[in-house]
Amino acid sequence: MSDTIIPLTTKKDWTSDQEVRWCPGCGDYGILQAVQMLMPDLGVKPENTVFVSGIGCSSRFPYYMNTYGLHSIHGRAPAIATGIKTARPDLDVWVVTGDGDGLSIGGNHLIHALRRNVKLTILMFNNRIYGLTKGQYSPTSELGKVTKSTPFGSIDPPFNPLSVALGAEAGFVARTHDLDRKHMMETLRAAHDHPGAAFVEIFQNCNVFNDAAFEDITGRERREEMLINLRHGEPVRFGAGGRHGVVMGSDGQLRMVEVDDVGEDALLVHDIHRSDPSLAFALARLSHDDHSPTPIGIFRQVERPEYSGAMSRQVIQASEKKGPGDLAALLRSNGTWTVN
Repeated sequence: MSDTIIPLTTKKDWTSDQEVRWCPGCGDYGILQAVQMLMPDLGVKPENTVFVSGIGCSSRFPYYMNTYGLHSIHGRAPAIATGIKTARPDLDVWVVTGDGDGLSIGGNHLIHALRRNVKLTILMFNNRIYGLTKGQYSPTSELGKVTKSTPFGSIDPPFNPLSVALGAEAGFVARTHDLDRKHMMETLRAAHDHPGAAFVEIFQNCNVFNDAAFEDITGRERREEMLINLRHGEPVRFGAGGRHGVVMGSDGQLRMVEVDDVGEDALLVHDIHRSDPSLAFALARLSHDDHSPTPIGIFRQVERPEYSGAMSRQVIQASEKKGPGDLAALLRSNGTWTVN
């Protein structure tokens, strides 16, 4: 069989024999199901796929995928995944992290993986709380959040994960949520197929320590009015019959309006391929709080030079002495030791 032929697989082929050990009702179950159902359609092999995680509830993910996987240390998943991808550019590498793992101790590693544009598919489960360590506030917890570590309410302004990713010049930035499997799978497919670093924030419910954190926007009866589903090349509309929309004012600010008041021609047309990230950034900041209409979907998708492939080419060039240096001579130069 040719190496270019990918044998057909099913969800079962991607599901490990490990007992799934999240709290009953956790949003992680829905994300796991979506990923396991998506993998057979991606044209990749389980033996060529690696899931890397840090520490936290989300970081149990590699145990449940029948692939190679690494449950690493707190916040370091993007760094370890970068090492794997640069050493083996042929592998399909995913990173699974949480808002605490990825934006607190791991924030530095995350932004540099995105800045370098390493071909990683990064999934950030955002439940706005530390779940594994029993309910402390996280970098995305809202102001005033009362937790075990903030008994008088959090005074830390929260991170907006999409703003962080866009500020790091990520080429692909998207948001989905754990209650819509179809939307999750569409978003994750696009992220995986992007030829560079892809960052997906997933609103995920922690029903033990932060239950219903996103209920006002993701609840079944509220989604139509509260979720602004971004579609490339289409006017930004939402609500029953698309009666609400988004416009850009003369001051450059985005505002939500009634379409009947301004006309469809005045609406902002979504462009995921716009090289300037400022519009995607403005859309990421459009929602004022957890109780106002919130955009989901792909915010930005632009191509940039990819890191692991470029590094591999440099190594090959140096190894074959086609460049200005001699890699073999460098490795065997003074300052090295032979250990018997």
